[in-house]
Amino acid sequence: MSDVDPSEVIARARSFADTGLAPRAAEFDRDERLPADVVRTMAAEGFLGAAIPVRWGGLGLDPLAYGELTEVIGKACASTRALLTVHTSIVAGTLVDLASKRLKEKYLPALARGERIACFALSEENAGSDAAAVATTYTRKGDTFVLNGRKKWISFAGIADLFLVVASDHGTTSAFIVERDAPGVDTRPMSGFLGNRATHIAEVAFADVEVPAENLVAGVGAGFGFVVNTALLHGRYSIAWAGVALAQAAVEEMCSYATRREQFGVKIGTQQLVQKMVADAVTNVAAARELCRRAGRFLAPRTADAAMETNIAKYFSSTIAQRATSDAVQVLGGNGCWSGFPAERLFREAKILEVIEGTSQLQQVMIADFGYKKYARKN
Repeated sequence: MSDVDPSEVIARARSFADTGLAPRAAEFDRDERLPADVVRTMAAEGFLGAAIPVRWGGLGLDPLAYGELTEVIGKACASTRALLTVHTSIVAGTLVDLASKRLKEKYLPALARGERIACFALSEENAGSDAAAVATTYTRKGDTFVLNGRKKWISFAGIADLFLVVASDHGTTSAFIVERDAPGVDTRPMSGFLGNRATHIAEVAFADVEVPAENLVAGVGAGFGFVVNTALLHGRYSIAWAGVALAQAAVEEMCSYATRREQFGVKIGTQQLVQKMVADAVTNVAAARELCRRAGRFLAPRTADAAMETNIAKYFSSTIAQRATSDAVQVLGGNGCWSGFPAERLFREAKILEVIEGTSQLQQVMIADFGYKKYARKN
């Protein structure tokens, strides 16, 4: 494991994506479940531990290689990519950065091997973008913390073994690793979503759930400023690459269709208005990919600007993914509105990216504030 060749990992991922994911992605979306064999393969190939350091049993890919892996998987199946985002980026990445050595030893090896699946239990009925508004509570009880509350829209909560839970004690926000088999943990599947339909989304209820004190992540009061912000940094980087993945898939769909489809005796790809949509999509995908790579270069040494560069990449890539997939539907016409072609599913999946891990509007506020501080002249 210490001599992992990133190019070999990407090659294996591309083979799996082309043969095991892309041909089945519509089935996963229709059935609203990611099959167990896909999760097992992701684990066996080491992809679920791709960004986890070798010392904890992972592949130890740097941010650039991990981003490329995310694009490869995400281009084939958005729901499978979401497993990388939630399990590997958000939860495992946060534990790598902030957990105690004891907590890392307790969970990271199993997460790296995919023996245990993890999810991020942050969102609630009235706590989304305002993550500090969580109503789930915790109280100290000797060597344990007792959690009560309900989380909603939690990806992979339906199959997860571990939950990274954010809770509050009269305004003091903390985060905990909670095991599924702890008494008082209950999940209820949710369905009917626009995209990410195969990600086993569920509500999670905690009723007097006792959590060992050692499962506290980064200390009491570190839940928002440290844990949530760290988790969202990892998540937004993954979502930035997810936008590139969907936009690239859309480009391939519209180019393939435009060079085959004839109307009025000519290929529609010869029409200038179609060419404009294709040209814009090709250009925007290239730009988004470079922004993601730039963010990855800032993330590797974790520089001061890493978070903002990631915000910029996430905002831009999610925006152009929505535009490119919309244009793909337009190029395909009636076929683009039908589930018999991938464009319809890509369009739905892309819209999700403008909402999760920080809405586009929230990103705009943060980026604008950054712009004022950095670029406003002082005289």
